Amino acid sequence: MSLSRSHTLRLAVVLEDCSDKLDILGHTLQIKSVRGSAVPKEITRLTKLKSDCQLISQHISELCSELEETQTFTSLQQVLEQEKQKKEAGSMRRGERKMLKQRKEDLTSKQEEFQQKTEKLKEVHQLVKDLKLQLIEKSSKIANQKTTLVKTFEMQLQQTQKETSQTEKLLEDKLKLLQKQHQEEIRVHVESEIFLQNQNKEFQQKLQQWQEYKSQMQKEKEQQLYKVQCKRTIHLDRLMEKKRLFREMEQVVVEDRDKLEKLQLQQAETRAAIKLQAWWRGCKVRRGLSFRKPEQNKKGKKKEEKRRKKK
Repeated sequence: MSLSRSHTLRLAVVLEDCSDKLDILGHTLQIKSVRGSAVPKEITRLTKLKSDCQLISQHISELCSELEETQTFTSLQQVLEQEKQKKEAGSMRRGERKMLKQRKEDLTSKQEEFQQKTEKLKEVHQLVKDLKLQLIEKSSKIANQKTTLVKTFEMQLQQTQKETSQTEKLLEDKLKLLQKQHQEEIRVHVESEIFLQNQNKEFQQKLQQWQEYKSQMQKEKEQQLYKVQCKRTIHLDRLMEKKRLFREMEQVVVEDRDKLEKLQLQQAETRAAIKLQAWWRGCKVRRGLSFRKPEQNKKGKKKEEKRRKKK
């Protein structure tokens, strides 16, 4: 979109005024950051404001040069588009960082769950050991009881050999009952041991599955981290390239500004010379001086004298 010459001149004047004000503001911010005794946060804020003022001033100078040359303002639209792209890239980076943080938190929570399960498994192992010890103690007690009972029964048999057959049957029944109890306790012990072994196998399988899951998740996270680092290097390369282009454009703008200042100075000198010549001519006209050379004035005087003599 092109503008008229008057509009471009007005806009250029306004933009130059804004650029001068921004330069003054940047100098004042620099003085405050150097001389002031502010906290580090305030100093960083002042430096950021100063850099923003310089950036805006550069964009304004580019826009002025474009208005003077082509009477358009496409550079402003390009700058706005670049800023929009930067904001979108920043929002994307913040989203990626947030996702990485969330994934790390999930991984830590899963690790904590894994540690809790391992602790529970250790407690189960300890419980199995305690039960084995208790079973050994019970079996030893039962064996001791059996031996003592057998000894007592033998002594009673030796002492009561003359008793009736009914007492012998009672003793045999008691012995059978004790044997049955002992067999029942042995069966319970074997079943409990089998149950604990099965539980141990299940916990071992779960532990192996969690370890495999942990290794898989760690590999995925490493791959994601590598991809993020690659994207970061690509963005840094693009940023360096844009900085280089910006420096070249800034150098071109400075050269154009110097040329423009020289041209303006020459135009001012020519205008001053024209005004001085006009003033001098006006002075000569007002005083009645002629614009001829001295020789021509002498010839004109001689002709008038000859005419006078003829008369």
